[in-house]
Amino acid sequence: MNVYDFDNTIYKGESPFQFFFFYLKRTPYLIKYIPKVVYALAKYKAGKVTVEQALSEYAPFVENYFKSIPDIKADAKIFWDKHEKNIKPFYKSLQKPDDVIVTASPEVTMREICGRLGIKHCVGSVINEESGKITRLCMRSRKVPAFLEAFPNAHIDEFYTDSPKNDAPMIALADRAYKVKGNKITRIK
Repeated sequence: MNVYDFDNTIYKGESPFQFFFFYLKRTPYLIKYIPKVVYALAKYKAGKVTVEQALSEYAPFVENYFKSIPDIKADAKIFWDKHEKNIKPFYKSLQKPDDVIVTASPEVTMREICGRLGIKHCVGSVINEESGKITRLCMRSRKVPAFLEAFPNAHIDEFYTDSPKNDAPMIALADRAYKVKGNKITRIK
């Protein structure tokens, strides 16, 4: 089985932040959150925010906003109509039927793109669509228990990531690991 991080690995960009800007067009009052979103992205990419900090600092805002979205599945379809082009071309040449995506992105928004790509398995963050509550934040070290809950006896042949530092726990589970930068893939384990 091959396992892939999604954002900046097989997808060019950070889809949760692109979703923010997608909703900004529909909900202009979100403009006041742009500095906070940019700051959060920079801290996350630099590995300077823990999962606990992310939950305490950003979860209340995300949960409140999710409650206000009438049909996130329909919105995901519209979003991916415009952003599917950002799937990196190398992925199709490596794709296998049992691939798994493990991502911090919400599963509810990932289902649409995974279906389009023919990816049957995605383990991501889980947000209760009615309450907006984040019930699982699937990032960094929390990816491992989420993955093992879904695939308790799985063997990872290859793992692909844009961030070896953030995904070190997943790399430890894999026989081989690769860093993806743009379309360049480099073996790191």
